[in-house]
Amino acid sequence: MFDVSSISVIVPVRNEEKHIAVVLDALLAQEYPKDRFEILVADGCSTDKTCKTVREYAERHSQIKLFNNPKKLSSAARNIGIRESRGEIIAIVDGHCLIDNPQMLANINRAMRSSEIAALGRPQPLFLENASTLQKAIALARHSRLGHHPDSFIYSDQPQRVPAISTAVVYRRTVFDQIGLFDERFDACEDCEFNYRIDQAGLPCYFTPDIAVSYKPRNSIRGLFRQLYRYGRGRIRLAKKHRSSFSLKMFLPALMFLGLITGGLLSFFSPIVYSCYIAVVIFYAGIVMLESLRLALTRRFAAGIVLLPIVFLTIHTASGIGELTELWTPFFREKNLSSRS
Repeated sequence: MFDVSSISVIVPVRNEEKHIAVVLDALLAQEYPKDRFEILVADGCSTDKTCKTVREYAERHSQIKLFNNPKKLSSAARNIGIRESRGEIIAIVDGHCLIDNPQMLANINRAMRSSEIAALGRPQPLFLENASTLQKAIALARHSRLGHHPDSFIYSDQPQRVPAISTAVVYRRTVFDQIGLFDERFDACEDCEFNYRIDQAGLPCYFTPDIAVSYKPRNSIRGLFRQLYRYGRGRIRLAKKHRSSFSLKMFLPALMFLGLITGGLLSFFSPIVYSCYIAVVIFYAGIVMLESLRLALTRRFAAGIVLLPIVFLTIHTASGIGELTELWTPFFREKNLSSRS
């Protein structure tokens, strides 16, 4: 019998009335000693019945604790949970995910038996139960290499050592002693920024498929746009703080959007530019259409032929606009950034 580590599960929430009970039930159903894990919910001033629901659970289950997060940001919620936690291992679980594996905590404990491992990464697939046609298209696009950062492992299913930046969600407590807490100036990509510091410190992260949780796709193009816009801003904010994190791959959505706008304008003044612009647009459209057709045929999803190009264009455009917006926002000029904050 191997040692049973104490685990603190931190759940940042804000207005998760529809989902929080499902998450808490799944955590309470974990096949793990009840006295060896705690659930710390940090609420960002919810205006619905989220807090009421959590309090009702806390009255019946002593391992659940509710904390107020006046800053409302996920980064601040994580830090509140870390400061209040007692576990040897810290796991982050969102308030709107699906946990369908009662062995998740046991698998975390098993994976952390190696003293060399500082963090664990996990897959974050999009689940499609009761999903609309649009949500199915968004899920397919996001799982495609064309629909998320090509260096990300979040849709992988192979156990392996990976960079922490895109996948880590479980940490040894000693990691926070070494590199600090989450940077509360990030309202998106706070996890990427923290995980980047793990990589810079040379701390090993292991990708563990059997601790996966699932997420529901956005249910509208507008919702998808807002999500990817925030991600785009977060990526540039990360690059502003850690210049070595910048890569051309990361900036491709911004370059694409700039090219569409400036190329279109310059085309009015030069036949050569016009020809090059049309060729590039056709090339991009061809890539999107071929990938959309491939997904529609292999997944037997006829509606994807129409919806997938729209979804891909939304992902790329929203990310690009977000990156360009943050590029010109003087956020980091106002304060001196510490790599440990």
